[in-house]
Amino acid sequence: MDQLPLPLEGITVVAVEQAVAAPFATRQLADLGARVIKVERVDGGDFARGYDTAARGLASHFVWCNRGKESVALDLKDPRGLAVVRRLVAGADVFVQNLAQGAAARLGLDAATLCAAHPRLVAVDISGYGAGGPYADKRAYDMLVQCEAGLVSVTGTPEQPVKAGIPAADIAAGMYAFSGVLAALVRRGATGRGGPVEVSMLEALAEWMGHPLHHALHGGTAPDRTGLAHAVIAPYDAYPTADGGRVLLSVQNDREWRRLAEQVLERPELGEDPAFATNAARVAHRARTDALVGQALGGLDADEAVRRLEAAGIACARLRDVHELAGHPQLAARERWREVGSPVGPLRALLPPITLPGGEEPRVGDVPALGEHTGAVLRAVGMTDDEIAALRRDGVAA
Repeated sequence: MDQLPLPLEGITVVAVEQAVAAPFATRQLADLGARVIKVERVDGGDFARGYDTAARGLASHFVWCNRGKESVALDLKDPRGLAVVRRLVAGADVFVQNLAQGAAARLGLDAATLCAAHPRLVAVDISGYGAGGPYADKRAYDMLVQCEAGLVSVTGTPEQPVKAGIPAADIAAGMYAFSGVLAALVRRGATGRGGPVEVSMLEALAEWMGHPLHHALHGGTAPDRTGLAHAVIAPYDAYPTADGGRVLLSVQNDREWRRLAEQVLERPELGEDPAFATNAARVAHRARTDALVGQALGGLDADEAVRRLEAAGIACARLRDVHELAGHPQLAARERWREVGSPVGPLRALLPPITLPGGEEPRVGDVPALGEHTGAVLRAVGMTDDEIAALRRDGVAA
């Protein structure tokens, strides 16, 4: 049977993007075969290039979100630079932007304007809070939106709320922009028309807050912050092991508690003890429950703790740090790692989590240098070498 092509082969995306939300969305499109032309500022490019130097001199955010793209550096404040973008959009299937609120409209690059001019175009506006309402013009960085969306209020310990350790608002918006593009392309296949797609970081993350939101709306109170513990199940927490590790376990019902008591705690009588025999009792006596589990696991190293828990049929996991994630045996066994090219040489990267059996492997392309593809892209839209040289000389292109 012939191998299927990547699903977005032949789709061209133009992105005027920065930071994480839009670049993460368009990277997913590139992984699935789309050609993504990333338009960057001439003076430093996407500001995420300067976030850090952790990836052998490159910014870790930029490496993560921008592989497989072509970088074109243009000054959009100059009419000649903006004219180049319009030429690129005229030949594109998808346009994505996440400029500051109002900036795209002033340039005529907002979704409504572009879709009116190009009926087959799918054009995406990603914003912090949406185009209207009292928050439309507020700055919207990830941590600020995490606070506004209530994520911080349900994350952390009883004493201290904390932000998520990843840019959850950016990722949420990026994934809804990605899926919105796919849905709009399916509709275009049926109707011949593209159309605008709007995604806001607040609304994306508010959707992800569905469980605590509905708990509060219909139950009257928000779930408690419980660190790694579960608010209404016990034992369900991470416990230290003798070798300095931590193992998280979850007992989902009273049958599992009895197995845990017999096979791991080696205290079978606790399975029938009224203080622990039901989940309600264990939650009511959470400190004593946790002390019993902690004492048992504290005498084992992590490997032995996991082995005993799995033998007893108890759901468990190691509490890994990011270095341990990089060496995770499951990712290695499933051959999820690849190398991508970059201006500083090859870098390790994960395959995207969407697997399409029977088709080509997702494209894990190189991380571009700023303006690496400016000349080639401009020539492809009909500009001469002299015209390109003039733009470079005047600082309109780089």
